Amino acid sequence: MGFLQCKPPLWRWDDFSECVRVDVFQILLPIIPFAASGAWLLAHVLHLAVSKHKKQEYERLPNTQTEANRLLDGEETDEDDDEFAEHLSLRHTHSRALVTDIVVDRPRMEVVAVTVEALSIVGIVTTYVASWITGGHFRYEWSPIVEALPWLYVLLLVLLRIHHSKTNGTATNLWDHTALIYMCNFFFALVPLRSSIIHPSSEKAEIITIVRFCFIAIVCLITITVRKGNSAVVQEVSDGLEPSREPTASLFSLASFGWVDGLIWKGFKSPLELKEIWNLRNDDLAVEVLKVFRQTKKTASLTWTLTKHFKRDLIIQALWAAVGSAFVFAPTLLLRVILEYVKSPENTPRNVAWLFVALMFVTSSVVAVANGQALYIGRRICIRLRAVIIGEVYAKALRRKAAAGVEKSLGEEIKSSGSEEKEEGQANVGAIINLMAVDSFKVSEVCAYLHFLISAVPVQVIIAVTLLYQILGWSSIAGIGVMILLLPVNYYISSRFSSIQKKIMAQTDKRIHTTNEVLQNIRIIKFFAWEERFQQSVNEARSAELQQLWKRYMLWSVAATSWYGSPLLITFLSFLCYTVIEKKELDSPIAFTALSLFNVLRVPLDQLADMITNVLQTKVSVDRVEEFLNEEETEKYHQLKHNDVDPDAPLIGFKNACLSWGSRQQVLSKGTGAAFQLQDLSIEFIPGELNVIAGPTGSGKTSLLMGLLGEMTHVKGSVYLPGIHSREELIPDPQTGLTESVAYCAQQAWLVNDTIKANILFASPFDPERYKQVLIACCLERDLEILDHGDETEVGEKGISLSGGQKQRISLARALYSNSAHLLLDDCLSAVDSHTAKWIHQYCITGPLMLGRTCILVTHNVALCVPDAKKVVVLENGRIVAQGTPEEVVPSGALGTDDLLKTGMRSRTTSRMPSRTPSYVGEEFTNSTDGVNRTANGTANGHELSNTDRKEKMSSEETKSQGSVDWRVYQLFLAAMGSWWYWVIVVVIFVAQQVGSVATSLWVREWARAYDPPQSSQIAPSVSKVSGYSGSCHASGSCFWVLPTSPVQYDTISAQKETPEVDLWYYLGVYTAIGLSYILVSFLREIVVFAGSIKAARNIHQQLLFNVMRAKIRFFDSTPLGRIMNRFSKDIEAVDQEVAPVALGMMHSLGSVVVIVILISTVTPGFLLPGIFITMLYWAIGLFYLRASRDLKRIESIQRSPLYQHFGETLNGVSTIRAYGDERRFVRDNLAKIDAHNRPFWYLWIANRWLGFRVDMAGALVSLFAGVFVVLSVGKIDAGSAGLSLIYAITFTDNVLWVVRLYAMNEQNMNSVERVREFLNVEQEAADVIPDRRPPASWPEDGGIVFENYSTRYRPDLDQVLKNVSFEIKSGQKVGIVGRTGAGKSSLTLALFRSLEADCGKIWIDGIDISTIGLRDLRQSITMVPQDPTLFSGTIRSNLDPFQIHTDAEIFAALKGVQLINEIPEPAAPVAGDDSTVNKNVFLDLSSPVSESGQNLSQGQRQLMCLARALLRAPKVLIMDEATGSLDYSTDRKIQDTVNKMEGTIIVIAHRLRSVAGYSKIIVLDHGEVAETGHPHELLTNPKGMFYGMCESSGELDTLKEMARKAYKDENILVEVDEDQ
Repeated sequence: MGFLQCKPPLWRWDDFSECVRVDVFQILLPIIPFAASGAWLLAHVLHLAVSKHKKQEYERLPNTQTEANRLLDGEETDEDDDEFAEHLSLRHTHSRALVTDIVVDRPRMEVVAVTVEALSIVGIVTTYVASWITGGHFRYEWSPIVEALPWLYVLLLVLLRIHHSKTNGTATNLWDHTALIYMCNFFFALVPLRSSIIHPSSEKAEIITIVRFCFIAIVCLITITVRKGNSAVVQEVSDGLEPSREPTASLFSLASFGWVDGLIWKGFKSPLELKEIWNLRNDDLAVEVLKVFRQTKKTASLTWTLTKHFKRDLIIQALWAAVGSAFVFAPTLLLRVILEYVKSPENTPRNVAWLFVALMFVTSSVVAVANGQALYIGRRICIRLRAVIIGEVYAKALRRKAAAGVEKSLGEEIKSSGSEEKEEGQANVGAIINLMAVDSFKVSEVCAYLHFLISAVPVQVIIAVTLLYQILGWSSIAGIGVMILLLPVNYYISSRFSSIQKKIMAQTDKRIHTTNEVLQNIRIIKFFAWEERFQQSVNEARSAELQQLWKRYMLWSVAATSWYGSPLLITFLSFLCYTVIEKKELDSPIAFTALSLFNVLRVPLDQLADMITNVLQTKVSVDRVEEFLNEEETEKYHQLKHNDVDPDAPLIGFKNACLSWGSRQQVLSKGTGAAFQLQDLSIEFIPGELNVIAGPTGSGKTSLLMGLLGEMTHVKGSVYLPGIHSREELIPDPQTGLTESVAYCAQQAWLVNDTIKANILFASPFDPERYKQVLIACCLERDLEILDHGDETEVGEKGISLSGGQKQRISLARALYSNSAHLLLDDCLSAVDSHTAKWIHQYCITGPLMLGRTCILVTHNVALCVPDAKKVVVLENGRIVAQGTPEEVVPSGALGTDDLLKTGMRSRTTSRMPSRTPSYVGEEFTNSTDGVNRTANGTANGHELSNTDRKEKMSSEETKSQGSVDWRVYQLFLAAMGSWWYWVIVVVIFVAQQVGSVATSLWVREWARAYDPPQSSQIAPSVSKVSGYSGSCHASGSCFWVLPTSPVQYDTISAQKETPEVDLWYYLGVYTAIGLSYILVSFLREIVVFAGSIKAARNIHQQLLFNVMRAKIRFFDSTPLGRIMNRFSKDIEAVDQEVAPVALGMMHSLGSVVVIVILISTVTPGFLLPGIFITMLYWAIGLFYLRASRDLKRIESIQRSPLYQHFGETLNGVSTIRAYGDERRFVRDNLAKIDAHNRPFWYLWIANRWLGFRVDMAGALVSLFAGVFVVLSVGKIDAGSAGLSLIYAITFTDNVLWVVRLYAMNEQNMNSVERVREFLNVEQEAADVIPDRRPPASWPEDGGIVFENYSTRYRPDLDQVLKNVSFEIKSGQKVGIVGRTGAGKSSLTLALFRSLEADCGKIWIDGIDISTIGLRDLRQSITMVPQDPTLFSGTIRSNLDPFQIHTDAEIFAALKGVQLINEIPEPAAPVAGDDSTVNKNVFLDLSSPVSESGQNLSQGQRQLMCLARALLRAPKVLIMDEATGSLDYSTDRKIQDTVNKMEGTIIVIAHRLRSVAGYSKIIVLDHGEVAETGHPHELLTNPKGMFYGMCESSGELDTLKEMARKAYKDENILVEVDEDQ
């Protein structure tokens, strides 16, 4: 007979035919991998030869260094991208990564392993020679030679590997070939081995076959236990982190995830810390991932670009999934043949039965490996995709246009059909943080499981349908038809899911944005007692979000019910057709195999609906990301890049420029009048000198600087500034040490959440001498002495722990310390005292550190700054009204015609500066800026602290819990879900559902038993009679390697005679009743649990919001906003969407496990013994996993906060970052934070795979032992019971895996609840209202304030900040509070609002002790205007009157009072400024939009808005904390006139002494005590007094004396008039 001409049957009784064994398993199959390897290597050699030949002919070199760099960077040459390539370059990012060491790791047994491998191959060849020599029985004479030749080829490959062992690449490639050959031959050799053992042809042949198999096993064992390639691995050690052990892992270790044992063991022994978590593999680091992604050619859609980039990984993942899916059905098919053996033992040899039992274990192991690898690749895609999305969103944030326009929500459908509307607006900060926090997570998460949809589901459905057809015949069509009919229903549910998810995301964005804004402005909310009202605003957004979430849960319940119900419906219809229509018997092998198949099929169908839902949700998130990435970008690099050289162009300045704050779309469609604009700018600033920009509030001074930086929309003309290159590329001038770059000090100081020192250095090299000079010049020395930790003090988010003056001076110090040749300073003197301003002007702005540097200064302090300027530019309403030298501009009157400017200029020469040298500024010269909470970080005594103390951080690091989640966390969530009766209902429903689930299977068993005759019938398939063999495996068509083409017909003629009559409708009816009850209970379970979940989500969020909003101010000082927002975004999302479904799944799986153990033990009691062993194994695996995974999850949660915080900081300071040209460093920081977050996330999921593989293997043991005891119990149990036992044993693995995994996920989700609970326990302020101690509704009527021996401190462990303070402020008095830094001025205002509580003493307002009444009653009765203006996104009206209390007329009156409008408009009058050439006054229209934090208004306008808001309340007590610092002097004077006309008591913390010199009382504080008090005129008569010294230092002593004398005279006249009356 010729080669491969095998006659059927191929399987004969208990083995393959000789033809199959020899031709297929010994010759054909082993040759295929050899041939494939040879062909691959030949093709590779030819390719190398051709490439080498071409290279010799022509080699193209990059023509420029830039092009070479671009090739390295993977950047496209697209013009648009090119502008940013230099600033966001990953090449430089990579080159600056901190690589401290290169480690070369060689295998321990490298030489021994390869030697044993070579000897084993020689041994294999020897066995073939021995077979040939001994002349054994061969099917073909040439077969030993043919079988030996491939092994000679392998020996050659091994020798080549040894030869190339020095070159890792070649040796590793050859190793891949030998490894594949060994693995394939091992499996092919199993069949001949079994045959030679059960049917040996001779003793010699049997020995030779066994020896040959042992040699193959040895090389196979070496292959899977040595690392891939068996060669050295070179790894980088970055930041001292232990490198990943994955590159050094063996194949077995990779398959079983054993390479992560070390980390899990470490986590088991002690709690893990971030530094102990290994680094990522080099190609998983964010910088490498982004570099490769940016080489992917962009397509029209982000979705397709991502798919194209990850296609290789997705294909490999799909292939693994397909393998796993194909083998998933093996246990079911084996179940059938085992049941047939149990039913008819005489028809199947016992060794074949044992083979089937063994194959249950083997196939389960294959599924474990395949699924593990598919999910592992999915997680790798996940972390890379997250790095791509966060990296791209961050890069976009750095390119984002500095907008002053309207905001929009991402993902909302645009109702307008016009494209113009679509382009307008930008995503707010909340939405962008949500992209990074939630959307990136959703997109990356779905890709981890995408293989289910594209591979697993189709493969499983096709195989299941085919097998069902073979088992049930045409009856399976009924069930399959139902499945097909259910697909549109599933699709509809999925599409509804997508729609609801889109709405949920939009509502979540709004809630997070509102919460973010509330927490950013928490101080003003507390000062105005608006907590309840703003809490209501957040809760409204929350209610809308929960409403959508409830819809989602209802839909989920319907989907889950259809999932539970569809298999029952499918089974019912199939069995109905099979028994009633086809009149066939439903015996145990048929019934339980069909049930098992329907159960297996239920999973892919559920996954199909679930995955379609998730993919559609992901599409929403991808579209939101894409929408943000398509937003308008800054034109900075286009504007400042001038290709044509203009000889008349200034170095710094404008030429016929027109700039607008509108978007490019607005400019094109609506003209320039739609937004504020700068027009007709032609300015040439003088390089190397001081240039001053002046003008009234809102005239466009800040806009001019932003326009110079290229941040505004360019309409026409040219902008010139040497700021286009990245700071890192610039080389300092060897003589001056300066670079042609820009340093920018924003009007609202922007600081990062780091130490003061780090903020000043801003990543520049540390020069101690220069640093000291900068501190002196910026008057920071005394501040650093007062702070507990000196310059190591963390400034908190947005510099929250410092005063406005300190923040401004640190920002100024940063600009001064930099090596930039050009400084742009935006009103940096506004937040400091006049004497500090004078010091800064003398030693900083015109001091030695500014020598040879351009300084463009925006200021209102023209009297101080203009005389030293070389050029002055005066603006009004976006136009230049004057420019030139001071001598030209001052006489023109453009800077004002009053005497203040001239008086100020004259007093410069006569005022005495304090007699001291700059080096001792810390001891004598101070300013009086004092932050609302600055002293919270330090003592008020000014003593120098030890270096040890200084190293301590002010801002507390986020901590993580240790050990298992506290039972009180569970108690919190369970109590929030419902009371005891709710939980009784839940338990009853869960028990009922488990009973229903088991009842269906038990009833099928009873049904199948009804067919059993009194004696065992001889049921055998008719095929056996035709074939001449009676082996049940092949004959029944249930061997998984042989699939017959038609349904099997059973020969049951003799049996039917003995079969009892079965009442089919009785069994079908009961089955239907049980099924319907089960479906109903399942639906009720979902509804009840989700209703409780929604209730818990609402309660926990309300409680969190309430407690956080009523936390003490100190909490917000020491806790970064990113950390708080982490609770409100990701943690609350987990509470909303993850805790309940996971807990539900865990409880369901746990119930299933208990039921399965009881069932198997009942059927086969012998299972209990191995069952105990397997249970212990599960417990050990779970214990190891839980300890490690818990810590990894907690660390991952903590590492999100720095990422959020860094994002928020960047968004707020993007203009400053771009001005400094420092984008690259911030990109590096972002990538480092992505990696710090990805590390615990990655190892958490590798630990999950570690668990999954071990649980799968333990589950395979369950199937093995269940099979073993069934085979051993043949004759003692019926096929129905055996079927019940085995069908549940097959599902046991999944259920146990999900119990452990879901328990771990539940612990991880409860970690979110734990983190929320942490914030529920923050220290709270006093009660809002004390019902029995409420003051009268009209209180305070007069406004008299008395401090009586009052002392207070910030914390019990700190010194007192106010000590025995006593003074009285009479009704209607205007009082100024002055003093040095740390004197306690702001502490005094905090005490008035009870943000600080008294140690001793009392504060009385109109005779009521404020400590005895509620905080709301107190704070609603007095009004505060803070130094940092606080506005909310909305309109002008919503900011001035958030709760719709006042009329338009009252609001306009307040705006007029603060000089924002000149006249109150008529109701129907057109808005002034409609002409496109004139900037309209937005305050004439109360519906004018105000963007987030009021960014579309100037700092001065924001301050005036806050003042107008205070005036609207007509307060009896008004406290102003330097509320006019950003105003020009003219406006300030008019504001003071308005304030002076107000009735009531006014307390002003003064930085400009001119503001309070005309008041009726001055209180001077020093070190927390009252140093002086009295009328300013009286205090100025004492030359030794502190107030006199401060006035003298300001340089305006004569002016101040005159103002005080005039006020004193006016007051005395008024007093005399009053006395006469």
